[in-house]
Amino acid sequence: MIKDFSVSALMMGLLTAFVGFISSFAVIMQGLQAMGATAPEVASALLAQSISMGLLAIVFSSWYRMPVSIAWSTPGAALLSGISVIEGGFPAVVGAFVVCGVLIILSGLFRPLSRAIRLIPAPLANAMLAGILLSLCLAPVKAVAFNAALGLPIVLTWMVVVSRWRLWAVPASLGALILVLVFGVDLPPDAMAQIGQAIHPSLTFVTPVFTLHGVISVALPLFIVTMASQNIPGMAILRVHHYEPPPGVMFVGTGIFSILGGLVGGVPVNMAAITAAMCASEDANPDPARRYWAAIVAGFGYIVFGLIAGGIIAFVSLAPPILLQAVAGLGLVGAFANAAFAAYRDPETREAAAITFLVTASGLSFAGISGAFWGLVAGGVMMTLQRFIQTLKK
Repeated sequence: MIKDFSVSALMMGLLTAFVGFISSFAVIMQGLQAMGATAPEVASALLAQSISMGLLAIVFSSWYRMPVSIAWSTPGAALLSGISVIEGGFPAVVGAFVVCGVLIILSGLFRPLSRAIRLIPAPLANAMLAGILLSLCLAPVKAVAFNAALGLPIVLTWMVVVSRWRLWAVPASLGALILVLVFGVDLPPDAMAQIGQAIHPSLTFVTPVFTLHGVISVALPLFIVTMASQNIPGMAILRVHHYEPPPGVMFVGTGIFSILGGLVGGVPVNMAAITAAMCASEDANPDPARRYWAAIVAGFGYIVFGLIAGGIIAFVSLAPPILLQAVAGLGLVGAFANAAFAAYRDPETREAAAITFLVTASGLSFAGISGAFWGLVAGGVMMTLQRFIQTLKK
């Protein structure tokens, strides 16, 4: 096994961990804070998720000798940002995380459940995701309006870098945020001491509360988004690169760790899509049989990032919240564009997709249930009605 190790796998693994963590941890923070999590609970969540991602990547990649990359559910965290605090507070959200993990396990054990997710029309699933992401993607605009001197350097940095080095765009915008913090914000005199004290997070157990509201408003949409935008595409990317991972084992493994991580505040973990493509590419190793080392190195990298997550959170928390939201929003622009394009590509389902998008993006809830769920329902009703009328015409 050691003889398969290469410098190219080492470099790609380190890059994968850096991009995977830095490009989306702000979204995770924003989503958890929107649901009422405290700073220690957010740090606990990042620690648990990073360790889960790392351990799963190391074990799966070593066992199956293929580059299995694991990520946290970034679209799922974006979903949380659009829901707001639910009845029962953060413990009810943790209960929903546990339910979501159980559903992921069941999708691995019972194939009809994973097939049912695939039966959700792709335009509607993408429209729901685009609606979820919209509010976060507007944050960079709001940041510039809040303070152009602070917001513009972040946005302009992202625009320049994404035009040439797409993978480095979000890390670069985060670097711009750090510079803005250092040179543009009056930091407290003891800022570095605070960061040093908080650098190593500890796991904070949250007693889950199970409510019907939490299941319908959080668990079900989170499960659908995680499966449709992460797990299923992640498996597809590995297959495109001629790997055949066992979906049942992968889903059960990520589901178990999603439950364990959920009990300390973490959103679900799942098969990665973007970082999976990085580890499975020729840049990791010209020999496909040796690329699994890139995912193993990335796994160790995630664990290291998790162990210092407290310091990272303490530092970025010194910035006005809208600036962190701006970085998170910039990191989701590509996902929003892809989801919107896929949602409106087919003229026959365009109206149904538009209704799904608008209901979801409204941020409104009906009967205590979030707009993401009702967006799918409204779009599904519209699509069914259109098809029924078309059938009558024939």
